[in-house]
Amino acid sequence: MRRFRFPAWMPWLSLAFLSSPARAQEPLPAAMQAAIDSAVTEGLASSGAPSASIAVVQDGRIAYLHAYGVAELVPARPATVGMRYSIGSISKQFTASAILLLVEAKRLSLDDKVARWLPELTRAREVTVRQLLSMTSGYQDYWPQDYVMPPMLQPVAPRQICDEWAAKPLDFEPGSRWQYSNTNYVIAGLIVEKASGMPLLDFLQRRIFTRLGMQSIANIDAGPLGPDDATGYRRFALGPVRPAPKEAPGWLFAAGGLAMTARDLARWDVSLMEQTVLSPASYRELETEVLLRDGMGTHYGLGVAVNSIGGRRRLSHGGEVSGFTASNLVYPDDRTAIVVLANLDATGAPGAIAQRIAQQLFSATDSATDQAVAQARAIFAGLQRGRIDRALFSPNANAYFSDEAIADFAASLGRLGAPTAFVSLSQQLRGGMIGRRFEIRYGDKTLSLSTFTLPDGKLEQYQIWQ
Repeated sequence: MRRFRFPAWMPWLSLAFLSSPARAQEPLPAAMQAAIDSAVTEGLASSGAPSASIAVVQDGRIAYLHAYGVAELVPARPATVGMRYSIGSISKQFTASAILLLVEAKRLSLDDKVARWLPELTRAREVTVRQLLSMTSGYQDYWPQDYVMPPMLQPVAPRQICDEWAAKPLDFEPGSRWQYSNTNYVIAGLIVEKASGMPLLDFLQRRIFTRLGMQSIANIDAGPLGPDDATGYRRFALGPVRPAPKEAPGWLFAAGGLAMTARDLARWDVSLMEQTVLSPASYRELETEVLLRDGMGTHYGLGVAVNSIGGRRRLSHGGEVSGFTASNLVYPDDRTAIVVLANLDATGAPGAIAQRIAQQLFSATDSATDQAVAQARAIFAGLQRGRIDRALFSPNANAYFSDEAIADFAASLGRLGAPTAFVSLSQQLRGGMIGRRFEIRYGDKTLSLSTFTLPDGKLEQYQIWQ
């Protein structure tokens, strides 16, 4: 819902399952599985999160499912891929999709004013449904905190949330700024119910979940997950992991009320790639960055963040409710997705783990990456000794590597010794060249490397900084 540590004394428990979804599953190579396992276990160990459940989609198919750690501390229960975790604000893209399905049915329009459905809200005759879904309405967020406040332990009706937070003056003129606000999606959920004539979850079940075979869905707005699911935890600073309180009914609703397995969220991700639930026009609306009135970009569509990462189009969202955090990264054009669900709140572990998995996946699928890393690493080792093979570089780069520059490289890098890791981060086209970014790691020190490669294979740039 809100924005966006395995204890050292606890033994690691992990279980791997590779159950087949509707389409035949293509397992990842063993080396890639091991790299992903390492990324997750390291991420949990550094954050203190008791467990994580992940799903990896490649070529439009679920290729890896794995659970790590313990879903409950006392008594200790190993996490399994069949357990449900709260997905928090990742729920928002389902609410946005419900709106789009109603647009297709001509029950409403994205450009409808909120007043058509809830006329008593602040400036409801000016704010549009699109502005709700894109976080540009100006309605104030009712839950920006990363913890549960005392009032949230008492039940509330979604309409009460609107009466308090959406009756306030707007934080800004509609469409003039972007501000994350859960209030927008409470309003959107009420609109779905008014336009469809049924509860939000019933609409989602009929139009999305059943169609995609997503059978694990739980409505955690109505109550906590069951004893066979993951238990939510919190942590104060670097203290022990403790059970997290549960929000009372009504506080999550359309903004963050869903829980499911990593497998089922991955099924949804596959549907985004294959466009099997919405019309092509609706997917364009969902995935297109909304611009502000002054033309500035928001990097947000309708319930999903929209970015280009390393030259790849990415749809993403994080999620957090009490006791749980989640990250969902979808690369539609690459037919790849990563789901990471954890049972600890107020942590960036799922996002960091998902990013590391993405680096591993795309490094492996880029046929030139291994050669580029090997070349960059060899050049680095030579520069540490004050040597350079000028045949590898263009005239401009050779001019950059003056005697003074080479001496500075050797003096500053030579004492570091061999790196513990040399990692390719991204690749993109620029100026007719292939630009690459690398990280050179030394324990607690990380160096950045930027290279540009000309069409003839020679390096136009090789720059290192901290």
